[in-house]
Order: sequence, then C-alpha cells, then structure tokens
Amino acid sequence: MTHDAPAEHVEQNRRFWDDEAAAWHGPLARAHWAQAEPSWGLWATPESQVSLLPEGIDGMRTIDLGCGTAYVSAWLARAGAHPVGIDVSERQLATARVMQAEFDLDFPLLLGNAENVPFEDNTFGLAISEYGASLWCDPYQWIPEAARILVPGGRLVFSRYSPLFALCARPEGPASAALSRGQFGLTRLDWGNRMEFVLPHGEMIRLLRACDFVVEDLIEIQAPQSARDYPEVSADWAQQWPSEEIWKVRLAG
Repeated sequence: MTHDAPAEHVEQNRRFWDDEAAAWHGPLARAHWAQAEPSWGLWATPESQVSLLPEGIDGMRTIDLGCGTAYVSAWLARAGAHPVGIDVSERQLATARVMQAEFDLDFPLLLGNAENVPFEDNTFGLAISEYGASLWCDPYQWIPEAARILVPGGRLVFSRYSPLFALCARPEGPASAALSRGQFGLTRLDWGNRMEFVLPHGEMIRLLRACDFVVEDLIEIQAPQSARDYPEVSADWAQQWPSEEIWKVRLAG
C-alpha cells in the first residue's frame, strides 16, 4: 500500500486547532466532561446503544489518539481505566488541564502527534479516537502506530466521517444529496485551512488487515429525529444516509 499524503498536514491541522477551532470547541468541553454516560459523534449516540467501550476496561491502560479536550479520557478514567491523552494542539490540551482541575481527574496529557506516539510497543489494551487521529491524521501512519503500541488482542475503536459523507461534502454549506467528488483515489479532503482523511471502506479494511487487525464491527450512525443541523451536514441528510461511523477492531494475537 502506498500513499502520497503531504507531511505538512500535521502543521496545517495544528494551526487550525490552535488558531480557529479551539475558540469554539473549548466551551463544549465542560458539557462533555460532565456527562454521566459517554455519547459519541455529531449525533451524541449513547454508549448504551453502540457499546463502543470494550468489557474489562477497569484497570486497563488506554490511549486517546488526538484527544482534544480529553473528555473521552475523562470517561475512561471514570470507568476505571488508566488513560493517556495525546494531541498536537497546545490550546486544546490547556483546556483539558483546566477541566482536569475542575473535575478532579488526573491523567497524563501529552503534546504530540498520533502518527508518532512516544510509547514502547505493546503498551496499551485500548486505543481510541473520536474524530481525533481518526479524521485529522494520515491513516497510513496512525493506524500502524496504533497497532504497534497495542498489546496482542488489544482493541482499537474509532469514529469518523463516513466515505459517503466525504463524497457529498462541499467547501461551503452542508453535504449535498449529489456526489461532489469521485470515490477512486479518495484519501483526504483538503479544505485549505485544514486537511481531513477519509478512506473508502475497502481501502480501510485492507489497511486494517495489513496491520493485523480483525474487524469486529462497523456501525453506520443514523441521526435521531431530535438532531439539530451542523454547518457541514444537516440532520435530514444524516437521517437518510450515514454521515459518520464507528469501527471496532482487535489486534490479532
């Protein structure tokens, strides 16, 4: 498998989150940290519906790849796990540290790139990414890296935009009901100020298998009737087609 994704996406996305996205994402952190039950993605799909977290998480070492404000790590800590969060954005991590103090939860937060994680092989039982590395990092880099740091039998779970959404997304306005680009060769969406990565299903499965992952589930999310619109996708669109999806995979061994 080869790819030609430019290395500058890391710095481009760092600038986006430090200079633009942190301003609107930071205020959401407190609401996420305060949740009694985890919920996932744009449509706040409850954990009780998708069972994203594996059983036996109590006492498990976990890593949140592209943790942002680290609310997922907070949920993992409350479930008894020993989480680590890593993110490229200093401003996102600064917000995470404020939340740690406010909610009296302490776990390591590292400034770094999920494509090059500063841990030894076979360190974690779970790697997780909710629209973190799963969207903002090169999958040909971060998925092999996740495989490297997981113990045999460890789990990788991640949520991301669906390939169908990527085919219909537009630079301005919400996703269209018509295709905006071709699927063959689809790897990334370059929006000028940021770069997002979305592989088609076939390519994602081949990549996961090449890294010795076994696919256990792929959940395509339908927005609930109560959902609100987002600038990139309307609730009506996401009630007809999946705008996002959850992957659950296990490292062989």
